[in-house]
Amino acid sequence: MRTTRICDIMTEAPVCCEPQTPLHEAARLMAEHDCGELPVVDDLKNRMPIGVVTDRDICCRAVAQGLDPTRLSVENCMSSPALCISRDETLERCVELMEKNQIRRLPVVDASGRVCGMISQADISQFVEDREAAEVLRAVSRRSSQPSAINYDQLNGGRVW
Repeated sequence: MRTTRICDIMTEAPVCCEPQTPLHEAARLMAEHDCGELPVVDDLKNRMPIGVVTDRDICCRAVAQGLDPTRLSVENCMSSPALCISRDETLERCVELMEKNQIRRLPVVDASGRVCGMISQADISQFVEDREAAEVLRAVSRRSSQPSAINYDQLNGGRVW
């Protein structure tokens, strides 16, 4: 894989939400912006990451549990803290993090720690050769015998930058 920085291939200025955002509003934002994950930030102006919420989180942590998603907020379903990567980090490091943690997307932060982008398997697959893309997809999607758990303590409080 060529030495490429995340900022060269990330999706810039992703839509974000706050913990108090109604869950159905987060789902609407995902549909409207054709994305499967929203960074959850302290506030929309400051954009400091505190977690993420995915379409799967909404399905598995709310709908599948019989909860009414119209009565919940993002904080009821989000994963926290957010595992983030710096915009200046290498693509190779990003792939390593995705593989190790079995995740498909990462919020990208600038030098001050604010969300400035998102990087996904789709972004990577459009950039690398077909064979490399297939290897990334296979590695991130592999099933383990035990559920994957991210050890955020080993990752500097969830922050890679």
